[in-house]
Amino acid sequence: MKKIIVVTGASSGIGKEFLLQIEGKEKVDEIWAIARSKDKLEALQELVQTKIVPLSLDLSKREDLKVYQEKLQEEEVEISILANCAGYGLFQHTENFNPDDLANMVDLNCTSYIYTISYSLPYMKEGSKIMNIASIASFLPIPYINCYAATKAFMLSYTRSLHMELRYRKIHVLAVTPLWTKTGFFDRAVNKEEKKVVIKYHAMYDPKKVVARAIKDLYKKNKIVSCYGFINNLVRISTKFLPTRLIMKVWMSQEKLDGTPQLRK
Repeated sequence: MKKIIVVTGASSGIGKEFLLQIEGKEKVDEIWAIARSKDKLEALQELVQTKIVPLSLDLSKREDLKVYQEKLQEEEVEISILANCAGYGLFQHTENFNPDDLANMVDLNCTSYIYTISYSLPYMKEGSKIMNIASIASFLPIPYINCYAATKAFMLSYTRSLHMELRYRKIHVLAVTPLWTKTGFFDRAVNKEEKKVVIKYHAMYDPKKVVARAIKDLYKKNKIVSCYGFINNLVRISTKFLPTRLIMKVWMSQEKLDGTPQLRK
């Protein structure tokens, strides 16, 4: 039986960085790398020694999720780690969005995680691990980024409860909640033809450090949430004590947003 690691969103960003760093921590036969770009997935083999099995799938589509399930059924595998890193955000006023785009984001950021976890659990044993990428946005509603923040709030809640449910099998589940991170995330989140939603970034973290902390926390059996960085943790702690409405007002004030589709005051 082959021992494998499964990484979604593996072609770039946090997913790619996790794939690169986890190789030295977990001895497995294969790493199944999932993303839409086949070329980028195949290029990963040049960066690691472990065999990469590229799966070119769009996990926002149920038929592609089914392909993953069928692949598991065809192989004799044990999943050591499932790292759910696929996802994207969109920044804009609600009235400026096509609802289909928001629904697609929910499908990838939430629904795909439910399916990949459900399909993977039969192939996990004691000591297996699940890592889900959430966000600092998990802890608070964010105007103009409302749907993305809501998907991450779902993921944090889902991960926390899943961790408790799977304790009887000794499967550890961890949510990673990064702040702004230097990845290609902004290429899709920001429409360059429109005025920016976010004009002030109080911190921009290195994905290598975010992932290194996440991997460290993944091996701590009682750790449910990984939150890297001083400012990131300051924001997380502040959400426990400050009124939500006040936090939203501060956010809109610092970004000079007035609640209209035109963005700026």
